[in-house]
Amino acid sequence: MRLRPLGPGAPSVGVIGYGGMHLSIQDRPPEEQGIRVIHAALDGGVTLIDTADVYCLDQNDIGHNERLIARAVRSWRGDRDRVTIATKGGMVRPSGRWEADARPEQLRAACERSLKALGVDRIALYQLHAPDPRVPFAESVGALAELQREGKIRWVGLSNVSVTQIRAAEEMVQVVTVQNRLNPFFREALEQGVVGHCAERGIGFLAYSPTGGGRLNRKLPTHPVLHSIASRLGVSPHALVLAWVLAQSPTVIAIPSARKVEHALDSVAAGELSLSEGDLEAVDRAEFSRR
Repeated sequence: MRLRPLGPGAPSVGVIGYGGMHLSIQDRPPEEQGIRVIHAALDGGVTLIDTADVYCLDQNDIGHNERLIARAVRSWRGDRDRVTIATKGGMVRPSGRWEADARPEQLRAACERSLKALGVDRIALYQLHAPDPRVPFAESVGALAELQREGKIRWVGLSNVSVTQIRAAEEMVQVVTVQNRLNPFFREALEQGVVGHCAERGIGFLAYSPTGGGRLNRKLPTHPVLHSIASRLGVSPHALVLAWVLAQSPTVIAIPSARKVEHALDSVAAGELSLSEGDLEAVDRAEFSRR
């Protein structure tokens, strides 16, 4: 698989990472199946796994995905030193809801729980899951900077942020990654300049929901433009879309999720797929209805 730098001062990772969320939320597969999926991704060349403390069912299940990923990596027979695990803090799951809570004291407590769940002394990449409108952004970022100074995290990342927020954070700490949504259905990260800013700064842009997510993901096989190009290239429409996402900037790293081994392997295949200018333009011009 092709490699790209994760971000300033960080190692290179495979251009296709793995997002663990769907192994731990509603309709999650049995844990042993989840471990097989993670092993398949790692065997295929994935070296970046993204998780979060709130990838779980509710607040009583906090850390489920982190514990599952830690177990999978420990039991993998490959070179575990090549695997970077990124996690996030700043959200909570009361009664299964998704709510922001990026108070400094909450972030510190979440980081401590994640250290324990992952079984590590220092988290490789710790990301602010989302800005909290009730908390000054500088206070949330400041908490991550303090955790970094204490040696509890190595690199700091942001998620669901604007260019203005990235710049504000850069005044306080080196931002290594930004994780925002990017797919043909949702291109706001391109239109609002986040992808471009990350490219200028050498910041790794981690594209979540790179194939649309949910019901939009299921629309890809019947999309006429995707179907035509994918058939000609002998790849799946999902792999084609991942290749389109990667082509948007040299610092983009896609982090698709998968509940099944075959889906993980299909995503991995996109790590070697390069599209012609004509095919990229065809996807650019195509209509992707969210209905």
